[in-house]
Amino acid sequence: MSLNLYALSFDAKDPVALARFWGGVLRREVAEDDGVYLRAEGKAGFRVQFLQSDAVKDRPNQIHFDLTSQTPEEQQETVARALELGGRHLDIGQGPEITHVVLADPEGNEFCVIAAGNKFLANTATIGALSSDGTQAVGYFWSKALDWPLVWDQDEETAIQSPDGGSKISWGGPPVAPKPPKNRLHLDVAPPPDGNPETEAKRLITLGARRLPTRQHTPNAIPMADPDNNEFCVLTPR
Repeated sequence: MSLNLYALSFDAKDPVALARFWGGVLRREVAEDDGVYLRAEGKAGFRVQFLQSDAVKDRPNQIHFDLTSQTPEEQQETVARALELGGRHLDIGQGPEITHVVLADPEGNEFCVIAAGNKFLANTATIGALSSDGTQAVGYFWSKALDWPLVWDQDEETAIQSPDGGSKISWGGPPVAPKPPKNRLHLDVAPPPDGNPETEAKRLITLGARRLPTRQHTPNAIPMADPDNNEFCVLTPR
């Protein structure tokens, strides 16, 4: 039995304000009936949720969004909308030949708005990819954990995508940056309604994960770490 990617969770100083920013950028409804989150987009979509945290951001995140554009005008519109909502341009040493635009949200979380015509992100979603810093081994782990096939596996770079389409998750291969004490973004996965989270946690351990001793923000969640030591949570069946 496989797990579903239920949510991508942000640690945030102001969850409501950050949710409104991302709701505006992604054009998704902000809901507050079960925490603060953006509703899933499409059959293979996932929530984007925002959790209260006072942790200081002192390095680039392990995961960032790559947002898609269908036309050059749409790329410009997305950038303009993000800036108007409180985002800012970010200089990471990109040269003038780079066609994507690097931005940060109001709490400093990095994201990219990708130019139209990007073949890797064709047939994905508004969030074309969760672009991640990670090893080849962690890509293999998540492929088995979610039962998503590898759609890229070359030069130690990997990517997976749900059979139903939607956003990809990609890992850039070594060198992997030093990990902070706790990642600001993490995945929340859940078994289907007839599944058992404890059974799934044991399966994930056989794949290379480990169980963490402390609870995360979500009650009854099982906190775990993947083979690169990135935190994630196994939730109750959804």
